[in-house]
Amino acid sequence: MPHLIFLTFVYLLAAVTARSAEADTKTLRVFIFAGQSNMVGTHSKVKDIHRFPPFAGLDQPQKDVLFSYKLGRENMETSQGWIPMQPTRDYFGPELSFAKKVSQSIEAPLAVIKVASGGTTLGKDWNPDTPDGFKLYPLALEHVRASLAELDRKKIAYRIEGFVWHQGENDMFDKAFKPAYAANLKNFIACWRRDLKLPNLRFYLGELCTKTIWGMDNRDNMLAIRTAQKAVADADPLVDYVPTSHDAVEIGGEAGLHYHYGTLGQLEHGVNHADAYLRTLGIETSRDRPLKAWPYAKGSSVKLFVLAGHRNMEGERAFQQELGAAASDDAQIAFKYSLGGSFKTSKGWEPLGPAGAYDTFGPEVSFAKTLRASEKGNIAIAKFTHSGTQMNDWTPEGTTAKDMHVYPAFIAFIRSAMQELKDQGHTVELAGIFYHAGENDMAFGPYRKQAAKWLQSTVAQSRVDLAMPSLKWFVSQQPPPDEKGLNQLDITVDLAALAATDKAFIHIQAFDLPPQPEKLVLDTAGVLKLGEVLAREYLGDR
Repeated sequence: MPHLIFLTFVYLLAAVTARSAEADTKTLRVFIFAGQSNMVGTHSKVKDIHRFPPFAGLDQPQKDVLFSYKLGRENMETSQGWIPMQPTRDYFGPELSFAKKVSQSIEAPLAVIKVASGGTTLGKDWNPDTPDGFKLYPLALEHVRASLAELDRKKIAYRIEGFVWHQGENDMFDKAFKPAYAANLKNFIACWRRDLKLPNLRFYLGELCTKTIWGMDNRDNMLAIRTAQKAVADADPLVDYVPTSHDAVEIGGEAGLHYHYGTLGQLEHGVNHADAYLRTLGIETSRDRPLKAWPYAKGSSVKLFVLAGHRNMEGERAFQQELGAAASDDAQIAFKYSLGGSFKTSKGWEPLGPAGAYDTFGPEVSFAKTLRASEKGNIAIAKFTHSGTQMNDWTPEGTTAKDMHVYPAFIAFIRSAMQELKDQGHTVELAGIFYHAGENDMAFGPYRKQAAKWLQSTVAQSRVDLAMPSLKWFVSQQPPPDEKGLNQLDITVDLAALAATDKAFIHIQAFDLPPQPEKLVLDTAGVLKLGEVLAREYLGDR
């Protein structure tokens, strides 16, 4: 009980301090960014920023934001003092979009000090007590102090506002460092607070992205680091755990899987941390999308369509800026959603429309438009996605990575949607579950081999848990990666075999999608086409 009282006091003190600090619009707010390759920005490309409309212009300097950096390993790149916020040569990290989002939301000036080095460990390189390897803790501390000293010389008033940390992928491979990660991270945080004489310095810990290949072939290792980070955040009210597993990931060679966020992922990565910081100030940046009037007559029947899946059902690379008139909301269709493993959820029922976390949208927009052309009754859409999961996370059994097990939440989401419609006085018909097969699973041999079996398990148990033995599943599949080794595993034949033995399992070969510039992911045109294909299949099946 004394510990609980203390934590409550710390939370209240932090809230009061944040409100007081927010009123100060003159003092420079300094943020420290540190970590390994996904903090450096490895495999991001400045020349590709223009491809992603919500982030257009971030390839140009942000003249009102200061930036000081030291990056790399043997031959470190440095800004040589303070410069305007800008990409570091031809790459960048989360600082670009972080700075843009925060500067648009508060009046105070900003500065970022960044020290990051790929392939480094908290157990050795970043160890404050016995630094080894590249000895990054003392190097980072020296660079932070030197950058702050330059502000002092220029008589610029500042305060250190927060510390953004993204690291852990390398510690998970070391038998000694992996189990010690929580203790090492706690010590790391304490040493920064001590050495900067800031006992209340707030930290933001970026989640290791499970959408990368490591989220598949190193699930247990990544789980160990995530668990350690969450434990540290849970025990310290001034440490925030920032989800990033739903962020985009670079498309690599061969089958397309990659280890790094890349261009789009880094841009989203920065927004996540900016939103986490702004929430500490009581600033919410999401746009409300209220359903101002209930669209259905009382006592009428409603058909509920459930959309579910991973990257392309979430709409990773489909942007509302490219929709034109179709970007407007449709208040005649009630829309409920849980995206990115509950990273973004609807506020009750909202009008159907683009609602992704980064001005993105999924197949629901064109799906609904196509349905409305033929379906004259009431329709509602509920969408559940987590693009950081794989198909085994959707099985009733799940995997050893229990924090990624979405099946229970998925079933609860469907039940809730149906009950809420019934509470409005409607008769509800669950028209079907429209699931787009996991894109990553198609690109990784061991998962591609098991995908059909995993899906069959999910389908069967969902019918039991929802008490609907004939519940229809419309399962769409985009063309799988065409790679020599993978082609030995014919996932199309496997899914077709399920459909042949189950009349309520409708296998949709979505092979006529527009040509795509990258493997695995669909762009705006591809996602729109996918929605049409799903709707047409339903209409043809009635």
